[in-house]
Amino acid sequence: MVATDEQLGSQAGVEILKRGGNAVDAAVAVAFALAVVEPAAGNIGGGGFMLVRLADGRSSFFDYREVAPAKATRNMYIGPDGKLIPNNDITSSVIGYRSIAVPGTVAGLELALKTYGTLKLADVMEPAIRLAETGFPVSDKLAHEFTEEKKDLEKFPFSRHIFLNDGKLLHSGDTLRQPELAATLKRIAKNSAAEFYTGDTAHVTVDDIAKSGGLITLDDLANYKPRVREVLRAQYSANDRDGSAHSWELLTSPPPSSGGVAIIEAMNMLQSTQLKGWDDVESVHMVAETMRRVFADRAAYLADPDYSDVPVAGLTSVCYAKERAATIDPLHASSSKDVKAGTPHTCSASAGANSAPITSTLSDGPHTTHFSVVDAAGNAVASTYTLNDSYGSHVASPAGFLLNDEMDDFTTQPGMPNALFGLIQSDANAIAPGHRPLSSMTPTMLLRDGKLSFVTGSPGGPTIISSTLLSVLNWMRLGMDAQSAINAPRFHHQWMPDLILMEQTFPEAMEKALQAQGFATKRRGHIGLVNAIGVDPKSGERLGAADPRDNGSAVGY
Repeated sequence: MVATDEQLGSQAGVEILKRGGNAVDAAVAVAFALAVVEPAAGNIGGGGFMLVRLADGRSSFFDYREVAPAKATRNMYIGPDGKLIPNNDITSSVIGYRSIAVPGTVAGLELALKTYGTLKLADVMEPAIRLAETGFPVSDKLAHEFTEEKKDLEKFPFSRHIFLNDGKLLHSGDTLRQPELAATLKRIAKNSAAEFYTGDTAHVTVDDIAKSGGLITLDDLANYKPRVREVLRAQYSANDRDGSAHSWELLTSPPPSSGGVAIIEAMNMLQSTQLKGWDDVESVHMVAETMRRVFADRAAYLADPDYSDVPVAGLTSVCYAKERAATIDPLHASSSKDVKAGTPHTCSASAGANSAPITSTLSDGPHTTHFSVVDAAGNAVASTYTLNDSYGSHVASPAGFLLNDEMDDFTTQPGMPNALFGLIQSDANAIAPGHRPLSSMTPTMLLRDGKLSFVTGSPGGPTIISSTLLSVLNWMRLGMDAQSAINAPRFHHQWMPDLILMEQTFPEAMEKALQAQGFATKRRGHIGLVNAIGVDPKSGERLGAADPRDNGSAVGY
């Protein structure tokens, strides 16, 4: 089973599975294919994370997050007036050549394939090369994006050439062919990731960046290295509807993702809370207050672990969760100006030492893209990767692909919210050469009684954390089936600004009830785009659940 945002991406993964590839082979094929058919978020000019869990129990977390170039400086986005350069300025952190961080996707995908794959890179790249060379029909969604992004894409010559068809906009049903990208993919397939980082692709890309005021050099590309990190784990127990007890294990993302730490902290804080569903104001209240505290801690402590001492053990310990949960009033909303980060250093329990059981009965734009894969043997992949903003920096390399604007995920001005998502972040996440910016991407899995049960993740900036958390709670705590767990309404609180974001599907009565408790609320369109796979505990059947909010596609056989 393969679940992605785009049917052509899902089909690429299934094609590789049918040819004998495993879940990792299929995931790499999906990632390259999405770089062709989902330019807003699929990428080879960005970065991301891949969580792998094999049927034999081995697991790894591949970190191919972008890094700041060597010429990057702490205050590079502060103007002469002492303020952040405005977003619409092509020297800002969100658009143009100076917003680009060193891409990691191609190196990361190759490393994952070499570590756990069974096929050659050229084999798994065949679907992507075919889609780029022969083209594919432009969907209504893609045609709409081209129109929406036209103002920024036309600022850069190769973006205008590729995605705006040299000024003759493509419409739904037209064929999008990307010969420059096809040629680049062929070179990578032939010469490996070295082509992207030291070969012709590197030279063409860096020449254009240098001529246009960007910072990335050939040395930056040549020196890029993905990381393999230890998977974050946490154990829980819960009773099924029939009263039978089950053990659960959460596998999730370590720093520089903030999401795995946040989700474990939230799950620990909610251990003693009886969740009844999202039509119950008490349940929404408790989860929102938990999110508020988790994001306050995120702002204070999370950063690149290669350069900062991130207190993962303290933040994910049960004793710390109890301290934080004790500050929640179940009847009245807190005020974010009064909620500060906690002191996790006082709790020394390890990340996995959260054995206190859950004793509940189970009644129970994106700028990024997430996909999930489970093969016949039970190998599983959860992968989230990104260009950051929709269409990233809006700069396309002459080699045919878009480049990220990941520099905005650093703390561009300590103490002030970042440009895209309004997040307050710590000084430890300040811009520095070679550092990875803090991320919210959170590919996650659940094991039930030691067996694979749920594979999940989402795009959506900081709402990735709440979307992924809610999907886990829906499956594990509320007993929803896979599709219901994805379809259920979502909400989000990130500490600052002090409000609950709620999808339009929430009834007005819920919003008024939350307001009566002191919450500020704001309606918005969809929150997250979760593409998940559940596994039936009795039959072992893979239950693909693509997010209907964006016409996601789950394909299996």
